[in-house]
This record gives sequence, C-alpha cells and structure tokens, in this order.
Amino acid sequence: MPSSPYTVSDVMTHTVVAVGRDAPFKDIVQLMDEWKVSALPVLEGEGRVVGVVSEADLLPKEEFRDSDPDRFTQRQRLDDLAKAGALSAGELMSAPAVTVHADAPLAEAARIMARRKVKRLPVINDQGLLEGVVSRGDLLKVFLRGEEEIADEVRHEIVDRLFPAPVEPILVGVHDGVVTLTGRIRDTSLVPVAARMVRAVEGVVDVECDLTAGSIRSDPR
Repeated sequence: MPSSPYTVSDVMTHTVVAVGRDAPFKDIVQLMDEWKVSALPVLEGEGRVVGVVSEADLLPKEEFRDSDPDRFTQRQRLDDLAKAGALSAGELMSAPAVTVHADAPLAEAARIMARRKVKRLPVINDQGLLEGVVSRGDLLKVFLRGEEEIADEVRHEIVDRLFPAPVEPILVGVHDGVVTLTGRIRDTSLVPVAARMVRAVEGVVDVECDLTAGSIRSDPR
C-alpha cells in the first residue's frame, strides 16, 4: 500500500456484483446471500450507477407481508409501503445513489458514510460508471499497515522536514498504531504541528510527543 494520503482506489473492492433495473426481487436476495453483501448497485446502459438496493429496501416486503397498516402508518411510511409491493430493483432502489470517486481521500468516504448512514459506497468515474465498491471495513484496512512502514513515513515525511537540524536525533517509535516521538529540538512551538501531522498519517491510532527544548552545548575548549 502506498504512503499517505490514501485514496478510495487504494482500498476499494474492484470485483463488484451489481444488478440492472429489471432484476427481480428474489434474484436480488439470492445475490446478496451468495456474495455476502448488504447492498447492490443498480446499473443501466454501459454501467452507469443509477441507484442502490439494500437490505433495508427489501425488508418492508416481509414487514408488511401479513399486516393491514393503519392510516397513520400509511401516511408516515408511504415509501416503505410502496417498496413492500415492489418487484424489481428499479422499484426497490434508493436513488440517486450515494457514491464516491476513486481518487477521493478515505476521510471523505468516511464522512459520506457517516452523514448518509450507509455501510458501503459505489465507486464511480467521471462518467458515472461503476469502478468498484468501498465499505466501512475497507476504510479500516489502513490500520493494518506495518509499524515499520508507519515509522518510516513519519521519519522521512514529517520529522526530517519539520526538524531538519534537531539538537539530538529524534527517535520515532510505533506500537499498536501509537507513534512516539522522543528527542530534543530547538523550537518546541512546532510540537503541536508535528502531532497534528502524525495523526494525519494513515494507520496511526494516536501520537505521543516527548520533544523537549534544548540547545547545542558549547565546546569548553
């Protein structure tokens, strides 16, 4: 995996199962079960994403299967009642689809998922064609980075640039995703900047800075 900043293309699933607008209800359920996914992109034409059908879109058919909703329920859950009678992906899907581009930063994808309360996003190109799918689990893959890989990035991309001439060498340690910076520097006002930059490195869980002020000792001779 490349050094940060990571993008959606670095972690997304490229092999994606999708359906067309005319896909019948039972085929959708079967595909979800077979591929162990909770949602499917709905495509038209050459692969343009027009919607997403999820487990939540399918459940009203079971919920209202043997019930006669009262007037309050009919008013408050009109969309769910319509989906209870739906037979195809085009009738069931949520549209327009909530999507993300492959070159989007992982933080952007995470914000979209949280704001729109979805577990996975179709990844599209500039023409709206499907390129893959990114899930919550995919976004967490960055925390599987090796500790030495993280340490190397912090050392070369942050420490060496922010503190080019420290009073003494700055040690970079990583344990369980927590980065520790230890050493003496000339300008301690840069410590908060270093901490913020380290936290932005993909795979970092937290940062501890033990950077103290120091000066080069003069030679008594």
